[in-house]
Amino acid sequence: MYICTRKNALHLNKHIMIVVSLKEGESIDRALKRYKRKYDRIGVVRKLRANQQFTKPSVKRREEILKAAYLQKKNEAENA
Repeated sequence: MYICTRKNALHLNKHIMIVVSLKEGESIDRALKRYKRKYDRIGVVRKLRANQQFTKPSVKRREEILKAAYLQKKNEAENA
C-alpha cells in the first residue's frame, strides 16, 4: 500500500511525490506519522511560502551572511 501526494511547486511545474510503503503489521497511523515527517523534512510548505513573493538576490545574500555570522557566534559560545 502506498500513500502518495503531489504538490505543484508553483510556476516551476515540478511535482514532488512522497512515497511511504506500509510495512508488515504496521498501523496506518504509524505510516501517516512517517509521511508527515517526510513531508516536513523536504520542506514543501517552506518552498511554497518562499515562492509567494520575490526576494532580491542582495537581500537573500544579506540574510545568508547574517545567519552564518549568528551560527558562527553560537558555535564559538558552545566551544568556549
